[in-house]
Amino acid sequence: MPRLQKFLADAGIGSRRYCEELIKSGEVTVNGKTAEIGCTVEHADEVIFQNKKIIASIVQDRVIMLNKPLGAVVSNSTKESDHLAKDYLPKDDSHRWINIGRLDINSTGLLLFTNNGKLANTLAHPSSGFDREYLVRARGQWSSQKRDTALKGIRVEGELLKFSDLYEHDKKNNASNIWFTVCLMTGRNREVRRIFTALDMQVNRLKRVRFGPIFLSDKLREGSWKELTETEISSLKNYGSENI
Repeated sequence: MPRLQKFLADAGIGSRRYCEELIKSGEVTVNGKTAEIGCTVEHADEVIFQNKKIIASIVQDRVIMLNKPLGAVVSNSTKESDHLAKDYLPKDDSHRWINIGRLDINSTGLLLFTNNGKLANTLAHPSSGFDREYLVRARGQWSSQKRDTALKGIRVEGELLKFSDLYEHDKKNNASNIWFTVCLMTGRNREVRRIFTALDMQVNRLKRVRFGPIFLSDKLREGSWKELTETEISSLKNYGSENI
C-alpha cells in the first residue's frame, strides 16, 4: 500500500514534498477523516482534495515545454498579484503541472513541466546527470584566467560552483557586454549568476536554451508552450546517469 503523499504525487497533485505540506495543513481527507503524514491508502479508499476525489491510476506522462518570459515567477503561489509561469500553461483539471527545476524571475527560456511528480523530482535532482545550457550576456572585464576559474570551480558561500563547459562569443567592436554559452551539471539556486558575480562580471541577460536532450524551439515565442512527443519524453527518461 502506498503512502498518501506518494499516492497524491502519482496522481499529479505535485511533488511528494508539496503533497506532504498539503497533508500537514489538513487539506486532504481519507474516508471522511483528515489525513495524517505517514498513513497509507488502498484502492478502495476515498481520498479527497479540494472537494475532488483523487484517483491515482496509470496516467500517461505528459511534458510541456514553456518559453518562460521575463518577470514570470516559478512558484505554486496563489496570490493574484503574482505573475506566474504556470499561468501560461494549458488548463487541465485532471492534474497539476509540476515544474522540472526552476528559473529565477529575471531569467527566460526553456522550462519544463510534467503531470508526473516522481518524474519531475528525478529529472531535477543533481544526481540525474542532466546538463543545462544557457545563453548569457554579461558586463565586465573577461580573461583566460577567469575562464579557467569558472571551469575548475570557484567557492561561493561555502559551495564549489563551476561550469562544465563555457564558450565565449566574439565580442563586437568595443562593446562592454560579452555573450557566453555555458553549461551546468547541477541546478543550484541562481548558480550561473553567482559564478559570474564571483568573477566580477554582471549578468544582464540569462536564457536557458537546453535541458539534457531537449532544446528550446526557435519557433516558440516567449510565453508560448508546446507538448513534447513520446519520443522526446523517452529521450528525457533515458538521458543522464541513470535511466528513469
